[in-house]
Amino acid sequence: MAAAGAPVRAADSGRAGPIRVGEVNSYSALPAFTEPYRKGWQLALEEVNAAGGVLGRPLEFVSRDDAGKPADALNAVNELVTREEVALVAGTFFSHVGLAVADYAARRDVFFLAAEPLTDALVWSKGNDVTFRLRPSNHMQAAMLAEEAAKLPAKRWATIAPNYEYGQSAVAEFRKLLSEKRPDIEWVAEQWPPQGKIDAGPVVQAIAAAGPEAILNVTFGPDLVKLVREGTTRGLFKDRSVVSFLTGEPEYLDPLGAEAPEGWIVTGYPWYAIDTPEHKAFLEAYQARWNDHPRLGSIVGYVTVKSIAAIIAKAKSTDTAALVEAAKGVAVDTPFGPITYRAADHQSTLGAFVGRTAVVDGKGRMVDAVYRDGARYLPAEAEAAKLRPGG
Repeated sequence: MAAAGAPVRAADSGRAGPIRVGEVNSYSALPAFTEPYRKGWQLALEEVNAAGGVLGRPLEFVSRDDAGKPADALNAVNELVTREEVALVAGTFFSHVGLAVADYAARRDVFFLAAEPLTDALVWSKGNDVTFRLRPSNHMQAAMLAEEAAKLPAKRWATIAPNYEYGQSAVAEFRKLLSEKRPDIEWVAEQWPPQGKIDAGPVVQAIAAAGPEAILNVTFGPDLVKLVREGTTRGLFKDRSVVSFLTGEPEYLDPLGAEAPEGWIVTGYPWYAIDTPEHKAFLEAYQARWNDHPRLGSIVGYVTVKSIAAIIAKAKSTDTAALVEAAKGVAVDTPFGPITYRAADHQSTLGAFVGRTAVVDGKGRMVDAVYRDGARYLPAEAEAAKLRPGG
């Protein structure tokens, strides 16, 4: 690892070959999300280059696996910047990994487009000049879910979330926003299993013992499967409302099949039920390229590349300062419709679908899903700017 502190500019400027982008993600730690993500960015890369590239040059991704570990991510990003001489960096999944890369990017003056990490700290309390984020944040998804949760009669709530940055941030935001809407509710229990290592039996037992009327779940991936199976077996979800981050994403709903929970209020991606021209074009291209249906990771990877291409084209340069200025307010067309990256807090306005889980033909599905525009769930830019360092 090179010594910290000495700012460097990306070494790409002035070259005539491909524009190289360093890409890091948790491929071996969470393949259910990151493999579709890889297919998404590969598809977009092929489309961008087939259309002539950017600034008359092809776009090239140099990809690395961070294994879901901040130290591995930092080693990978440093190698990409100092040896591979990439113009900018993109990717990351886990929030604590994203924060580590964002800190590195700020210290080395390298543009960083965070594709997935959801913690609000990334663009607010620990935001920096060179980091922008694509996905709707914990605050945005919590606000979407709290809007629905506030309509429930339940007054006694419990929470289950992985014990790291993402889970802690998601629970804090949901509790704050729901309590503001419903001062009459009471938080009666919380469980913080380690990410990827949930022992679902004791978790379910502890929550059931508290007798909540509703549960907020933030677990995902294999932990979610274990929680659903154990909770169903023990009757935890019977006659209780459940609100759940991410559970409607095919990455996490598909593995449950006919065991999928029914009636949970979730954020997700009902690719089979979106009837817009933008999404239809993406779906047809994705299925033609991969002979498979997309997951949410596919959308994130695809829009990451489209965003990078739009930012470089607007900047007319790969210098970090030019990329930062270009990213502020840049408009990007996505399969979910147009989005922008806000100048004040570097957050994109990409939204999410909110609906309920169901079992349809033996498969886990989202039903009654409605797209929520991310811009509606963000504070005004002037207010968001105050949430950043020095604001």
